[in-house]
Amino acid sequence: MGQGMADPAVFPAIQAIQLIELVGRWNVSAEDLLAPVGLTKEAVSDPAGRLPLPVVEKLISRARTLTGEPGLGFYLGLQMRISSLGYVGFAAMTSATIRDAIEIGVRYTPTRTTALGMRLHTDGPLASIVIEELADLGSARDVVLLWLMVGISQIGETLTGKPLSGTGTVDVAAPEPSYFGRFRDVVAGRVRFNQPMHRLVFDAAILDLPLVLRDPSALQLAKQQCERELNALGFSQSLSAGVRRVLLGEDRGFRALEDVARRLGMSTRTLKRKLAGEGTSFSQILDEERRERALLLVHSPELSLEQVAERVGYTDLANFTRAFRRWTGTTPAAFRRSQPR
Repeated sequence: MGQGMADPAVFPAIQAIQLIELVGRWNVSAEDLLAPVGLTKEAVSDPAGRLPLPVVEKLISRARTLTGEPGLGFYLGLQMRISSLGYVGFAAMTSATIRDAIEIGVRYTPTRTTALGMRLHTDGPLASIVIEELADLGSARDVVLLWLMVGISQIGETLTGKPLSGTGTVDVAAPEPSYFGRFRDVVAGRVRFNQPMHRLVFDAAILDLPLVLRDPSALQLAKQQCERELNALGFSQSLSAGVRRVLLGEDRGFRALEDVARRLGMSTRTLKRKLAGEGTSFSQILDEERRERALLLVHSPELSLEQVAERVGYTDLANFTRAFRRWTGTTPAAFRRSQPR
């Protein structure tokens, strides 16, 4: 993620309003929630306001204490509205398809938060939205992740006007919280914990669903505003995102470093140097893309593990198995057996 500032991770202040609305169900007032953290409702109502991650942690901790409800992330996700995402939400809802809306979210996530990132990954019949933790979420981790991941699922149904329940799973790379049992029926058993990464896995055909509010003119205006916000915050399109964009070749194989550099109009030495400046490397990006592709393909029972290994870029199943164990802590065969059918 190209980032031109060294500020601590932040979230939009408007999320505090969503938290206020939620804790009101337990008769907790805005003042009770905000005052001990040094905030007022007027301060967090600013659409352009941002809250540092430590403040968000304190708010969530206080909300849990005042309500006695540890599972606030599920409630927040289920009540998430696309209108709360500002111009990013407006651009997403006026896009032509779900794919376009997701790509809007991926590009403009930094205008909403610098604590999390998103990537869209597709291969064959499956697609996934991968969530990256770019900061230590501390005690708020489970709430923030479930808030976002359950919320994305809810927004998908709003955008298409169709029920998407049962079409995919929510994978969380964290232990199952003790309170999850009370929410299992609410999310139709689609949340899985202790997974290799945070991601939403779904039928790739969903990406082509048209959106009910698509509007090319409104989309253009919203994207222009999002670009202004992105630039004002010091962000630019990262080189690593560009590498990911061209890494996969027409034959569905991964391109070599030299080919990627040529397509991006620079030498391999320059590409390596600029990626290092973003805190990553070509080999790291390639490894991440291979991991995400493998975790999608291993779900497909029609593919043998040898075929999965080949499509991920390994000519030898043993080498693929070693890499898979490094990524997940288990073998591809064991991982495949553990997945629900």
